[in-house]
Amino acid sequence: MDGEFFDLDAISAAASLKNRYESQLAIMQDRGLETKSVEEAVGGALNNLTSVPGNGKSAFVIYGEPQSGKTEMMICLTAKLLDEGHKIIIHLMNDSVDLLAQNLVRFSTSGLSPAPMEAGEAIKKGLFDREAVIFCKKNGKNLKGLLDAIRSARENGQAVESLVVIDDEADFASPNSKVNSGGKTPINEYIDSLIGQDGIYIGVTATPARLNLNHTFDNKPEHWVRFPPHSKYTGQDVFFPEDLAAKVEFRRVWLPGGGTQDEARSAIIRFCVTVAHLNKGKKGNAVGNYAMLFHTSGKKAKHAVDTATIESLIQDLRSTTGPVFKALAKEAFDTARKLFPKDSSNELAKYVVKNISRSVSIVLNSTRDRRALTGSATTPSSPFTFYVGGNVVSRGVTFDNLLSMFFTRDVSNKLQQDTYIQRARMFGSRGNYLRQFELSIPQYLYNDWQRCFVFHRLSLKSIENQLEAPAWVGDKRIAVAAPSSIDQTKVQVEKGEMSFLLFDWDPALDVIASAAPHAIDTLKKMQAIVGETALPTYLIEYLSRFDGKDKLAIHTSLPIAGYGPEILDPIARRQGFLGGNSLQPKLFPKAEHHVRIVRNPSNKARVFFKIKDSTFAVPTP
Repeated sequence: MDGEFFDLDAISAAASLKNRYESQLAIMQDRGLETKSVEEAVGGALNNLTSVPGNGKSAFVIYGEPQSGKTEMMICLTAKLLDEGHKIIIHLMNDSVDLLAQNLVRFSTSGLSPAPMEAGEAIKKGLFDREAVIFCKKNGKNLKGLLDAIRSARENGQAVESLVVIDDEADFASPNSKVNSGGKTPINEYIDSLIGQDGIYIGVTATPARLNLNHTFDNKPEHWVRFPPHSKYTGQDVFFPEDLAAKVEFRRVWLPGGGTQDEARSAIIRFCVTVAHLNKGKKGNAVGNYAMLFHTSGKKAKHAVDTATIESLIQDLRSTTGPVFKALAKEAFDTARKLFPKDSSNELAKYVVKNISRSVSIVLNSTRDRRALTGSATTPSSPFTFYVGGNVVSRGVTFDNLLSMFFTRDVSNKLQQDTYIQRARMFGSRGNYLRQFELSIPQYLYNDWQRCFVFHRLSLKSIENQLEAPAWVGDKRIAVAAPSSIDQTKVQVEKGEMSFLLFDWDPALDVIASAAPHAIDTLKKMQAIVGETALPTYLIEYLSRFDGKDKLAIHTSLPIAGYGPEILDPIARRQGFLGGNSLQPKLFPKAEHHVRIVRNPSNKARVFFKIKDSTFAVPTP
């Protein structure tokens, strides 16, 4: 403008970035996204940093549901940390190029300043004395390279300070699996060195059990922060309701053959017909691109078999003539008539054969990691996009417009609870097409998977109620975490039961228990006497689905004596108290869930809860 003077002060002030956190919240709101959950988690994290005593290293965990918007939360958290004066924010990702690219793209397009960069770029620039947002894969080579560069910068006089490590999928690769042998795994050691004596470690995960049982970087559950899901989230309550007999809101298809080729081909036909239904009458940008995920194995050879099944069916549908095409066209017609009786079955079948040549199939496994970065790999580029993968798709990767999942990934021994929870890639914002979403799975595997979530939900409630140390639940089929990562010196693994805070014994409790030993109202009446901390509401809510059934047993109290004060006074015993005759098998022969009060000669008592054939891993202080 004519007559305008050079205003150095104003220009310099603009270069000092402020209010980045508020700007990110405004961007989310402009996109129609909720911010309440993000604000709650970021506020909790910042409160942690001010309330944790001392000025040295601090470590805590932010935990939330799988695919509940943690990336948006981490963008906002990064912005807030920068606003608060933390200069270097290092984001650790699983060792996957696709996951790294996906997160880099989402951070880069968020408008965050400074722009994020991959660790290799940061090492080349070597500017560690100013603000930087750095992404690094969790492998030894990348972590060592970044650590060496930071050490070199310090040796050359750069003030590398206010460093924060945000560890995405923190329970994977970061815990020390050599904790019981006195050693350290390289990745664990490199991350610990990055944090240093005065850095900040924030682990982000949906499955924090291993971090707790491993005591990873000395994080403590009392400082954990919950990231609640947004209102449009569809997760475990939708896909794995506590009551197995409950009607589900999505399409669930049992695979009696365990995932045969014919079952896979039929699932593909159902997916294609469903896409046709969702896209009927739509043109141009209104046409939706959708994805189907095959997760059947961690072995590359099986990925090749799955891919061959997909490609073979695509070619058969493209042939337009012959008996195989005729049979598939008829199957598409019959499927359309069954699934969408109000639509024209011929029109849906025509859409499938007309557009099947536009289909895309993508294999996501470790082989892909050697290729160039492709930030759009998990965004479907055609109406029919097929993904095949194993371990790489098990964690962190978000599949946009995922409409179908063919899941047969089983194990010969125990399911690892945290791993299977992370494999629920169908979680997320599926509300717009939830009724059309399909999960094809063997019924026995679904039941095991559902039990993983029941146990997980129960364990997390023990944290949220801020009672004693969290108790992580498993059983003969489901392991809480990899045994090598559980710190055997600080964890009671075979306790087999969950207990709550001490209270003063009242004989009226036995009268209440004996009157209705299978009724949930009995527990509510007992809670009115002993209080929430001694008999928490979350346990009552969990057991409410067994109300009035023989599977629930509420016993009269168990008096104990003959033990030393180290057991009698706290009413705590490594082997537990409930087992054998103390479960009163003759009185409750069908019971699977037991609640019993144990009381000592001093009239102090505790409520104990046991699930038949279960184990509880309970960390000690």
